[in-house]
Amino acid sequence: VAGATVFSALESPGEAEARARWGATLRNFSAAHGVAEPEPRAFLRHYEAALAAGVRADALRPRWDFPGAFYFVGTVVSTIGFGMTTPATVGGKAFLIAYGLFGCAGTILFFNLFLERIISLLAFIMRACRERQLRRNGLLPATFRRGSALSEADSLAGWKPSVYHVLLILGLFAVLLSCCASAMYTSVEGWDYVDSLYFCFVTFSTIGFGDLVSSQHAAYRNQGLYRLGNFLFILLGVCCIYSLFNVISILIKQVLNWMLRKLSCRCCARCCPAPGAPLARRNAITPGSRLRRRLAALGADTAARDSDAEGRRLSGELISMRDLTASNKVSLALLQKQLSETANGYPRSVCVNTRQNGFSGGVGALGIMNNRLAETSASR
Repeated sequence: VAGATVFSALESPGEAEARARWGATLRNFSAAHGVAEPEPRAFLRHYEAALAAGVRADALRPRWDFPGAFYFVGTVVSTIGFGMTTPATVGGKAFLIAYGLFGCAGTILFFNLFLERIISLLAFIMRACRERQLRRNGLLPATFRRGSALSEADSLAGWKPSVYHVLLILGLFAVLLSCCASAMYTSVEGWDYVDSLYFCFVTFSTIGFGDLVSSQHAAYRNQGLYRLGNFLFILLGVCCIYSLFNVISILIKQVLNWMLRKLSCRCCARCCPAPGAPLARRNAITPGSRLRRRLAALGADTAARDSDAEGRRLSGELISMRDLTASNKVSLALLQKQLSETANGYPRSVCVNTRQNGFSGGVGALGIMNNRLAETSASR
C-alpha cells in the first residue's frame, strides 16, 4: 500500500502530462493533414503490432537467430523476462511453458548453490581474518593449526561470521559490480549513467521491466567482447543480488521475531494465568470444567477397556455395541482434548522465551544459511 501510494504520487502527473501532450499532437496532425483522428489511430495500431513482433524504426539485430534466442532463453530461465522478445507461434508458446518449468527450477537450484558457496567462502575468509587478529593480539599460540585438539577450546570454537558483515560485503560487491556494468552500458549503449544504474538494478533483481534492454542494436564496436561482458555482468549481478536479498531476509526475520517476542510478553498475564485461578469459561475452542472431569474419568477407564477389548479380539469373541460406543466416545473425547491443547498452545507454556517460533525454521535459501551465520545459529 505504501509503495503504491508513493509511485502513484510520483508517476501520475507525468502520465497525465504525456497523455495530454499526445492528444494535442494527434489533433494537430489531423488538422494539418486533413485526416480524421481514427485513421492515424488505426495506423498506430498496426505499428504496435509490428513493434510486438520485433520491428523497430532503427536497425536492430534479428531476434530469433542463435545469439538472440540464447539471450531470450537467459531472460526466461533467470525470470528476468524483459518482454522485448516473445514467441509468436503456438509451438513456441507450448515449448516455452515446458522449458520454463524445468529451466526456472534449475536456475533457482543454481542460485541456491551459488548462495551456499559464497556464504561458505565469506565464512572461511572472515574466520581466517579473525584467526589472524587473535594471533596478532596474542590470544592464539603461534603453533596453532586448524583441526588440532586445541581448536576445541580456543577462542575460535563455535565462532561464525555475523550476518551484518556478510550483508556489508555483499552490498559493497553489488554496488561495485553495478557501477562497473553501468560504465560499460553508458559507453556502449549511449545511456545516461543513472539510466544504466537503473537498468542494472532492474535486471540484476530479475524485475525486468523491458524499457531498457542491452545488446539490441544490429552492430557494436567489439561486439563479441561486449556480448561476453554483458553476459558475465548479468550472471554475476543476478547471483549477487539474489544472495543479498536472502541475507536481508534474515534481518527482516529477526525484526519479526523481536516483534513476536514483544507481543508474547505483553500478553503473559492473559496467556499464563496464575496458579489457583479459575478456569476460563467454556467456549467453542476451550472445553469447560465439566468436560475436563469427564475426560479424567474416561481416561482412567481407557486402559481397562482397551485390555478387555484386546483380550476379546485375541479370543475371537465379538465386541458388543456398548463397548464399541464407549470406545468411540473415549477416542472422540481424547481427540477433542488434543485439538483443544493444540489450538490454545497447552500444555506447553506460551510465555517461554524460545527461538522456535513460526519464523525460526528455514526452507530453501533460509535453510541453506541456517547455522552458517552467527544470527542463524541454533546455539544462540
